[in-house]
Amino acid sequence: MDPKHSTQISKHLDKQNQALMETYRAMSHELHKLQVEEETIMRKLYELMSAEGLLPKVNFTLLVPMSGPFCWSCCA
Repeated sequence: MDPKHSTQISKHLDKQNQALMETYRAMSHELHKLQVEEETIMRKLYELMSAEGLLPKVNFTLLVPMSGPFCWSCCA
């Protein structure tokens, strides 16, 4: 390969790499903003449902494993 061409190709690839990294950073930032917004909305939905009495009652006895390595029923 001609050294002149390899230099041009290297510069071109560096520019593409920089553009891709900028795009990656921008998309990561946007994703983070959307995740924060989703968390805020879900928190507000929970507060609203709680205030309206729309949340189901949780039966904690159903959450306790009855056998296996995480059996707490015999130790509780």
